[in-house]
Amino acid sequence: MKELLRTMGWPVVCGVLLALLIIQQFPEWLGLPAHDIVLREVSEPRSGMGLVSYSRGVERASPAVANIYTSKAADGAMRDYSDSLSSPNPTQSSLGSAVILNPEGYLLTNNHVIAGADEIQVALKDGREALATVIGADPETDLAVLKIDLPNLPSITIDSREQQRIGDVVMAIGNPFGLGQTVTMGIISATGRNQLGLNTYEDFIQTDAAINQGNSGGALIDAEGNLIGINTAIFSQAGAAQGIGFAIPVQLAVEVMQAIIQHGHVIRGWLGVAVQPMTPELAESFGLEVSQGIVVTSLYRNGPAWNAGLLPGDVILRINDQPTTSGRQAMNQVARAKPGDSIQLEVLRSGQPVSLSAEVAVRPSFQN
Repeated sequence: MKELLRTMGWPVVCGVLLALLIIQQFPEWLGLPAHDIVLREVSEPRSGMGLVSYSRGVERASPAVANIYTSKAADGAMRDYSDSLSSPNPTQSSLGSAVILNPEGYLLTNNHVIAGADEIQVALKDGREALATVIGADPETDLAVLKIDLPNLPSITIDSREQQRIGDVVMAIGNPFGLGQTVTMGIISATGRNQLGLNTYEDFIQTDAAINQGNSGGALIDAEGNLIGINTAIFSQAGAAQGIGFAIPVQLAVEVMQAIIQHGHVIRGWLGVAVQPMTPELAESFGLEVSQGIVVTSLYRNGPAWNAGLLPGDVILRINDQPTTSGRQAMNQVARAKPGDSIQLEVLRSGQPVSLSAEVAVRPSFQN
């Protein structure tokens, strides 16, 4: 019996394996549904899987990102432009970046990149160089507008979306440490960052794309190469990138640039009021049942808010039908208004609603 099993075992095993192979390859022979398998070469990114390479976006944007070399007078003579890695006195020469916004030669950069410079030299990716003229600067947003005179200048495209999305892929283009144009990649980590103590008007895009010294004033772009922000600052305890960088949103940057080109400076609206957030403790002290709005703490005498009848202790609930969520949000809203415009204020005074109308004035720091 054992001999019989040993003799028939291998043929049985081979027959079973052959049957399985036939079922796998030709199921229709047994009346089973055929496998619909199509082999193809993937030449394009599959839907929903993202981009394989961001080189096209970089190629679109990088020609419009320039290197900035500034210098100050030292010992009565102008220093030569030099790389900070080899300069014997780098405090007299600095490096940064800038973005060409249109073919007429207007560039955006950070104010801190060019502040106090005697000369500013712009170096393009194509090898051309030119001395830049400062059209104007806005320290309150840390932006400056430069102008160069060269033919056939490239310019960057702008993302028209008003709000970026957390998680979007972004790239920072600039000139870190004077090494030459460099691209780093990350995502948008947060939007609307403020109260960082960097600028008066803050509405930063936060990113983990590496932003190092020399990247200031450079471009933060999306995956398609559109400008979404001007790289400005990093949070770092050691002076190097630690995954927390900040960029000024392009919408704010373009508003500032247009104002500087038109007026030489930014004209901002002003009501002349100081406020603080409404807290549960303040609401209880005022005997209020609301926890929204901002509390008026003081007023500039004869300022717009004073003349409109606003009083200390008033709670501003809405400005032009928009809820007031913070003092900074309200300040930005008023700053964008044109001097002479009327702003409607919905106020809670001693628990009673009050409607006021204030005429926007020019922020005093810009008055001569």
